[in-house]
Amino acid sequence: MGRMECAGKRVIVTAGAAGIGLAIARAFAAKGARVHVCDLAEAALAALSGSDPGIVGHRADVADEAAMDRFMADAIAALGGLDVLVNNAGMAGPTARIEAIAFADWRRTLSVNLDSMFLATRRAVPALVAAGGGAIVNMASVAGRLGVPLRLPYATSKFGVVGLTETLAMELGPRGISVNAILPGPVEGERLERVLTARAEELGSTVEEARAAFVRKISLRTTVTANEIADMAVYLACGPGRRISGQSISVCGNVETLGED
Repeated sequence: MGRMECAGKRVIVTAGAAGIGLAIARAFAAKGARVHVCDLAEAALAALSGSDPGIVGHRADVADEAAMDRFMADAIAALGGLDVLVNNAGMAGPTARIEAIAFADWRRTLSVNLDSMFLATRRAVPALVAAGGGAIVNMASVAGRLGVPLRLPYATSKFGVVGLTETLAMELGPRGISVNAILPGPVEGERLERVLTARAEELGSTVEEARAAFVRKISLRTTVTANEIADMAVYLACGPGRRISGQSISVCGNVETLGED
């Protein structure tokens, strides 16, 4: 991907103690960045302190205004400034028809997936400006490009992330801050395996048959890995991608549809 200039960069990753967030935090740390993460899961934070002592973890609910204000202030103070913000936090939300979705579930999904980015970014911008510029990377989804039936709160929130990204890129560009979104496709891991197992049970097929049907909706006929998403985040924040802004970049093998067969 060309020359990476991450050494000494000060990086914050939300929901960074497990999954894609942890892969992103580790990718930056491996390039010499100093990384602080927040997470709500105490077990994941405890495991992180043992496995990755160089990555500093904080407990915070990303949808809680006061909690995020404290986390951002503490992390920026400990880092002595900020160069990169990765808004990674998100949740799947309910799977149901609109008439069966509780308003509380709708609100919680939008709060975690979209409000969290507003809360973190508004506290990050003054520090990024003080640093002479920087990079913001927002985690969206191919669901924010295609939509997906029965996942209305999730898809709506991810479309919102794309709008937030494009608008902030225009607003913050004159101050030297790039803003981009990454749109992952189906990511290898336990969550995808659960989805495929449930789909196989529903269809009366094997998991292997369910996987084959699943990837037929992807041009490259493959899922992606958390590390591939992390590599894109590093590229946008530290590599030649620093001149990219206002873009929604799909890392998905070209998912063609998220609808039913």
